[in-house]
Amino acid sequence: MNQSNDNHMYLEGLDYRSGKLVHIGIRDGKIAEVIQLPEGKGKHPFIAPGLVDLQVNGYGGVDFNTAPLLASDVYRAVQLLAEQGVTTFFPTLITNTPQAISEALKVIVSACHSYPDVDAAIGGIHLEGPFLSKEEGARGAHDPELVRKPDWDLFQQWQEAAEGRIKIITLSPEWEGSEEFISRCSESGVVVSIGHTGATPEQIAGAVATGARLSTHLGNAAHLMLPRHPNYIWEQLAQDALWTTVIGDGFHLPESFLKVVFKVKPETSILISDCTHFAGLPPGNYHSHIGGDVILSPEGRLCMADQPKLLAGSAQSLLWCVNQMAGKELLTLETAWNKASLKPMELLQGESQIPFRKGSPADLVLYEQTEKGMEIVQTIRAGKVVFNQTKNEKDEN
Repeated sequence: MNQSNDNHMYLEGLDYRSGKLVHIGIRDGKIAEVIQLPEGKGKHPFIAPGLVDLQVNGYGGVDFNTAPLLASDVYRAVQLLAEQGVTTFFPTLITNTPQAISEALKVIVSACHSYPDVDAAIGGIHLEGPFLSKEEGARGAHDPELVRKPDWDLFQQWQEAAEGRIKIITLSPEWEGSEEFISRCSESGVVVSIGHTGATPEQIAGAVATGARLSTHLGNAAHLMLPRHPNYIWEQLAQDALWTTVIGDGFHLPESFLKVVFKVKPETSILISDCTHFAGLPPGNYHSHIGGDVILSPEGRLCMADQPKLLAGSAQSLLWCVNQMAGKELLTLETAWNKASLKPMELLQGESQIPFRKGSPADLVLYEQTEKGMEIVQTIRAGKVVFNQTKNEKDEN
């Protein structure tokens, strides 16, 4: 890679789809040219679109849901996620008091104003709650005392605090008044996602009819026992208008379920990490403000210390999820990568995304294939190098 002083750079590497050598020119933060090159000598990394994570609760010890949250904490998380090839992500705020949610929103906004890299990395804010099911199982780890029915005025207060940055909201349509709330959100440009729900088939159909477009981490945050049929998992799978996100860390969902999702929704399924602040930390014993004492195993599984069979959230990056799906041959490498990069943007922008399209933002990653999977060599956001493996290794030494 070469970079000049006139805000121009170029990359040479292997197209992640074809393996053919390409030259990508970048100017003013956008892709200016893409030229296929004859086969070159020497080793080249692969080039792919940057990863886009729609659900990030925290990373590397930074928890977006625990006060005090500082703007510098958000910046730190952005830096760490760049090391994992994430060029865009959505900080996710879960059920809390109205005041606590407002304060967290304001800190994230402050970080966007203070740090250009944060502003470029945060595609929006994902509000997961508090308009969720109160039922055990479906509610997940959300505080039952703080779960409440949809409130448009309250949501507007939060959106004002966020300066319009709330772009996704996860809710359960089982509440009275849900359809009107969903319609208002949809009309305002917010993606409404069904999750943490015990909704009936009729309520799910009503939510879709009034604008719901997505299912949040389908297959998780559900009752341990469900009717054979109907149930809210089948109903969401059967709704053609609903996209779906799944946690692909290898722990949250069995391979059989993932296979079904990818077959039913081959073009409208998205990989997410749903990672907590334990992601990026070394294995060991930790304490969570939600679950209490937890254990992060050397294999990457986060569980309750007193009930090892119960997960305590996700502790892996979106890159890990891509490697899991490709490594287990549930998806081809190209398809797995697309479900973690192009597909989220297609949902958000409402149109198909073409890799390396001239004029599109230069959000790119260079990676190498190793025995452990894909390893990030360089991350570029809006034409700026935000992570360089070689430089970081030198800095550490």
